[in-house]
Amino acid sequence: MGPMLAMAHASAEWREETEIMANAVTSVCCAVLAAVVVVYAQRRSQLGARIQYEKIGSDVTMQCGSLGSDASATWKVNGTDVRARHREEGPRLILMEVDLSHNGLYSCFENPNGERRDQINLRVGVPPKEPTVSCRSNTYPKGFYCSWHIQHPTYIPTEFEVKVQHHGKTLEVQRDEVHKNRCHVKFPEVFSTTPYRVNVTAINALGAAFTTVTFEETSIVKPDPPEKVVAIPVPNNARRLEVTWNSPSTWPDVENFPLKYFLRYRPLIRDQWQHVELSDTTSHTITDAYAGKEYILQLAAKDTDVGTWSDWSVAVHATPWMDVPKPITSTTEAEVIIDTTPTPALHSAGPASKLREPSGGSSTLLLSSHLLIASVLLSIMW
Repeated sequence: MGPMLAMAHASAEWREETEIMANAVTSVCCAVLAAVVVVYAQRRSQLGARIQYEKIGSDVTMQCGSLGSDASATWKVNGTDVRARHREEGPRLILMEVDLSHNGLYSCFENPNGERRDQINLRVGVPPKEPTVSCRSNTYPKGFYCSWHIQHPTYIPTEFEVKVQHHGKTLEVQRDEVHKNRCHVKFPEVFSTTPYRVNVTAINALGAAFTTVTFEETSIVKPDPPEKVVAIPVPNNARRLEVTWNSPSTWPDVENFPLKYFLRYRPLIRDQWQHVELSDTTSHTITDAYAGKEYILQLAAKDTDVGTWSDWSVAVHATPWMDVPKPITSTTEAEVIIDTTPTPALHSAGPASKLREPSGGSSTLLLSSHLLIASVLLSIMW
């Protein structure tokens, strides 16, 4: 029975742990669900609220639904008491000199039963200023595009209306799918000398402002920069760089509307550019580069007859050809000197024996002295 009791005890513990985990998971799920419900309720409340736009710096009056002037109401903003400087007059709430901090969801409740009667989403901002407008043709002679922006934010939704006229006729305007403040227009005819007139109006709930620009077709022609610029060294020539590039892919007809190019280059160690203007070619060889110096290069493009130069292309870097250095043999190691001085010979032929003493250092002299003393001693003994 002992093993069976142990197994039953373990099973009970396992069930208890499982219940604890299940309760914890249930609590977490309930908390998440409650948060989702609150967010959903807030968004639903905002969607059901009416929007009221007001100008920054003004005094704002909000009316609690259709309550009469003799009714009384309590106001809250984003679910809390209104703390901004204000006053309440019957069913009306008056905010003083509003700014962006006054934005929020205002709810009013009829006294004394506390029934909610209205919700107002207050949005504070300013009317738009005149937009800045510019037009350009980078796809000549197909068409052009215009872009615009306002220099100061309005803080509230602002829309733009665009109208383009030529020869007194209103042209079709196609809004750009990527750039919301841009539109495209096709040229109704090529080589026209009649000016185009473009009007852009900025509009929001607090006001409107417009800008009108007038231009001739040829004055707005400006290609995109050249593409795929490459610079490589010329083998075995330390002063040359071979530069190649492609015409801008947005230019639709290079054959009938050719481009010319402007190349600028300089070594990184100098600030002054060198310039070369080129026609009907997409390559050039630089012949006056400094050997071994890194260069930076850029190109611009322009229609050969009309318009202005493009912006500069993306900068590329290149260094002229450099010979591979040959290995250098070191000569700083000490040379081994072999001493060819003959060894002194000792002749033991009596007192008359002679010693041959080589020219040399002190060790040779010391050896000679010892040999002389030995010779004298032998002579005395005999």
